[in-house]
Amino acid sequence: MDRLFFALGALFAFLGVAAGAFGAHSLRERLSPAMLDVFETGVRYQMYHAFGLMMIAWAQSRWSGASLNVSGWLFVAGILLFSGSLYLLSVTGIRWLGAVTPFGGLAFLAGWISLALIVWRATPS
Repeated sequence: MDRLFFALGALFAFLGVAAGAFGAHSLRERLSPAMLDVFETGVRYQMYHAFGLMMIAWAQSRWSGASLNVSGWLFVAGILLFSGSLYLLSVTGIRWLGAVTPFGGLAFLAGWISLALIVWRATPS
């Protein structure tokens, strides 16, 4: 699983850079400043959690027996729900997508607290 989460983290980071460039170069003239800010928030949180996935992969190799899969999948869900809903909201203007965003935020929070608890209880390799 450590390779999977590291690869997903790298892929999400790549996509975050691509989305950031797309926003800066293609959306600046098409979106209102408020909607561009929404898009950039999605990019920022995607990047934070892409690196978080890589950190989970590292932690899996560091602490034996620590099942960090839950944390990793919560980060993946958070990226898809939080950042994905912000991307769609900013580009389409469909307001109800904003109701999805908090579920992604909750997934991020749950991922971080589960990461902290699992590592705190783990035994070193």
